[in-house]
Amino acid sequence: MESEMDIRTARDLLAWQIELGATEAIGDTPVNRYEAPEKLAKPKTAQPAAPTPSDAADPLAEARAAASSAADLNALRDALAAYEHCDLKRGARNLVFSDGHPQARVMIIGEAPGRDEDLQAKPFVGRAGQLLDRMLAAIGMDRATDAPETAVYITNVLPWRPPQNRDPKPEEIAMMLPFVERHVQLIDPACVVLMGNISCQAGLGKRGITRLRGAWAEAYGKPALPMFHPAYLLRNPAAKREAWADLLELQARIEAST
Repeated sequence: MESEMDIRTARDLLAWQIELGATEAIGDTPVNRYEAPEKLAKPKTAQPAAPTPSDAADPLAEARAAASSAADLNALRDALAAYEHCDLKRGARNLVFSDGHPQARVMIIGEAPGRDEDLQAKPFVGRAGQLLDRMLAAIGMDRATDAPETAVYITNVLPWRPPQNRDPKPEEIAMMLPFVERHVQLIDPACVVLMGNISCQAGLGKRGITRLRGAWAEAYGKPALPMFHPAYLLRNPAAKREAWADLLELQARIEAST
């Protein structure tokens, strides 16, 4: 009975101490902190972790070096595949590099792959790509032909699909720009077509496709024609009249340069 009373008393005393604000139990014997080992008396301050090679790297400088060292299209594709600084690569199924004839006189630069492009590893193969094929056929051009004079070569600013098809971020465009520039140098087309706002932002440093479209400019050292992206035309069929005018302008430019 006495033992039970002791337990009850101890419990009540503990509850009373908790009510007073006690939060930590200590031993019966005091500790002389001055006699404690140095490592216990003065905890070490956490040191910042040393930067890893990827932290210290300059993504843009590495992109420029990798792109400039690519002697041909296969080497450029390998350089893109080996580039590790763009996070889009980690969420994409495939690298979407290009399609069409490498000796084509017209090079089309789109924005970024969508779902169908990511699955098939080819640019412009979804609904927007099918519309693009019909648009090109209307002026006698074809991505599948073996004749360079009527062929087109197609690529994108970004080779990996952004999640949920969001717009690429400025830093993502900047990282890929050296590869796009080298891509144009290797193809050496007579002119480039900048399809959509992202392509204009990368090639011209400005957006506003409704204002830019149809007016020749210069991008990557080549004559460049901004045009509506076919995905935009699917959402806004009324803009197809302007797109047709731009196609005729492209056709006239190519014919005049032959």
